[in-house]
Amino acid sequence: MLILGIETSCDETAAALVQIENGRFCVKSNVVLSQVKIHARYGGVVPEVAARKHLETIIPIIKQALGRISPKDIDAIATTTGPGLITSLLVGIETARGLAFAWGKPFITVNHLDGHIIANLLNCRLQIADCRLPALALVVSGGHTELILMKDFGKYKIIGETLDDAVGEAFDKVAKILGLGYPGGHAVARMAEQFNLECRIQNAEYKLNSAICNLQSAFSLPRPMLNSPDFNFSFSGLKTAVLYLVQKLSDDERKKLTPTICAEFQNAAAEVLVKKTIAAAKKFKVKNIFLAGGVAANCHLRESLGQAIHDNLIGIGYFVPELKYTGDNAAMIAAAGYFKYLKKDFADLEKLDAKPNWRIDEHC
Repeated sequence: MLILGIETSCDETAAALVQIENGRFCVKSNVVLSQVKIHARYGGVVPEVAARKHLETIIPIIKQALGRISPKDIDAIATTTGPGLITSLLVGIETARGLAFAWGKPFITVNHLDGHIIANLLNCRLQIADCRLPALALVVSGGHTELILMKDFGKYKIIGETLDDAVGEAFDKVAKILGLGYPGGHAVARMAEQFNLECRIQNAEYKLNSAICNLQSAFSLPRPMLNSPDFNFSFSGLKTAVLYLVQKLSDDERKKLTPTICAEFQNAAAEVLVKKTIAAAKKFKVKNIFLAGGVAANCHLRESLGQAIHDNLIGIGYFVPELKYTGDNAAMIAAAGYFKYLKKDFADLEKLDAKPNWRIDEHC
C-alpha cells in the first residue's frame, strides 16, 4: 500500500510517500520546505505570508515527492485538515481535493497531532504491532501541550492540556526576552547545553549540583502546577518569571547569565512535563509512552523522560520519533492516514473543509 501525505498546517510545505509493507512503515520520500527564514524577520509566523508561500510551492513539492511514481500506484491521499492556520490548511486541502478527484483516489482527513504521535512509528525496522495499547502520548509543540490517552489507533482522549501557553510557545517567548531570535526553542536548548558543558569543564566529576553549577543558589524559576492533582499544565507564569528576572539585570549581566537562565528554564519546563507524564502513565496503566511534536527534538526532555520511565515504570516502552520527524512533515500524515484507510474512513470531497481548532478527540 502506498499513501501520499500532504501537510500545510503552518509554515512548512510538505509532501511524502509512505509505503506500508510487512507490518511496517517505510518512507519512500519526504520533502519539506520550511519558511523559517521568511518569518524570522517578523519574529513569528504571519498567516497570510505563509499561505502565499504554500500556494507558490505546493505543486513543485508534491511533484518532487512523487518522483517517478505514477498516480495510478497511489492508494490514497492523506492531508492535514486541522488544527492549524486556516489559510495554510486550505492550500493543502484544496490541492489534495483536486488530486483526489482527478486521480480517483480516496481522500483521508488527518488530525495534525495524530500525525505527530504516529511519527514515532516511522521506522522501517519497527513493526506497527510493537505499539502495545493503551499508550500515553505527551504532545509538545509551539501550539500544543497535551497528555493524550491512546486507546487504539485513531481513538484518543485528552487527559491533560495547557491552560495557557504551550511549552514550545514559552520557549520562543523566553528566547525573545533573552534576545536569541526566532525560532527560539533550539536557541534556548543550545544555550542550556552551553551552560551544562561549562559545568562539566569546571567540575570534572560531573556533579552538576556542586557549588559552581547549583542553579538553586543563584535563582530558581517556578515549576507551575507541578504538584496539582490533575494532568494539566501552565507555562505562562514560568515565562513571566524569566521576564521579571531579566528586567532586574543589566545588559552585561543578562548576556553573562543567558546560558544559566536557559538551563534553569529548560529544567523547570521538563520537570513538570516529566512528572505529569509519569503520574498519568501510572494512573491509566499504559503499556507505552510516546513523545511527540516539535519540542520532542529537545534532547534534555527526551533524556529526562526516558530516565524517569526507566526509574519509575517497569516494563513500559518508550517511543521517541527520529529528529527528522519531530517537526511538521507529511510522512507522519500519510502514516496516520493508513489507520483510517483500514477502516475505510474516507472524506466526502463535496463536504470537506478545514478545521483550524480540531481537537484530536473529535471525529472528522
